[in-house]
Amino acid sequence: MVVCGAMRFSSLSRLLVVLVLVAGGSALAQRRGLQQFEGEALTQEERDAARSRPKYNIHGYGKDVPVETEPIPWMAIGLAGLVLLGATPFALKMYQETRKEISDSNTFGVAGRSSEEEQE
Repeated sequence: MVVCGAMRFSSLSRLLVVLVLVAGGSALAQRRGLQQFEGEALTQEERDAARSRPKYNIHGYGKDVPVETEPIPWMAIGLAGLVLLGATPFALKMYQETRKEISDSNTFGVAGRSSEEEQE
């Protein structure tokens, strides 16, 4: 496999850039150092008091938040009830007519045989 000179230069320049960034980052990290944290000295009584109280206030959350309840939409419920009451007689009439048509056109079972025998 023949490697072109421009391709080799491109890969070397990329490698050089990566090495410079890594070396610069490590140099900055060494120079900055770590911060020293010295906590406040607590007495044994203060530590016991801190351990005894709860870490998170779970039960106190809902005390200040007002509970908003939406009112029941009585007007919409009443309107839906009136529509159902108005449509019920028409639905019953259509059901009875459809049931009668289906029973008249029944070709299977006892009703179908009795109608065939009557026609002969």
